[in-house]
Amino acid sequence: MQSELSVVGIDLAKSIFHLVGTDERGTIILRKRLARGEVLSLMAQLPRVLVGMEACGGAHDWAWHLREQGHEVKLMAPQYVKPYVQTNTNDLRDAAAIAEAVTRPSMRFVPIKNVAQPDLQALHRVRARLSSTTCVGSWPSMVSCCPPGSTPFATHGRRSSKRNTPS
Repeated sequence: MQSELSVVGIDLAKSIFHLVGTDERGTIILRKRLARGEVLSLMAQLPRVLVGMEACGGAHDWAWHLREQGHEVKLMAPQYVKPYVQTNTNDLRDAAAIAEAVTRPSMRFVPIKNVAQPDLQALHRVRARLSSTTCVGSWPSMVSCCPPGSTPFATHGRRSSKRNTPS
């Protein structure tokens, strides 16, 4: 009897990814160790499946690509996948735990960000970093951010000790 692949768990890493595929009963029928560039080509050859991944910075990008191929993608927070890891952890066991966890009805999923959200998030981080490095901080930041010819000891919006009295 031929089992039909229905769920794939992907353990994301820097260069080597591990995939574990299961049928509708949870029996493992696929185990693959792939380089980063091989993942999308293998997933394109598979039938439309439910794909589970741990949510991280790169997971949203992978989710966009896999959705384009027609797969249903769900992201999970790593702390919710952890209880499904059996015995000692390694990448292949993590992928198997992801494949099992994504099928659980009580699992909480992370919404996949649209393409504009990470860009907006980066913009907010840059803005926050720039606003935290103002001229009223320590001596090195005062010297580096003040324009040439100005003094870093200016009041910068604070009241001066001398009062301007109209004459």
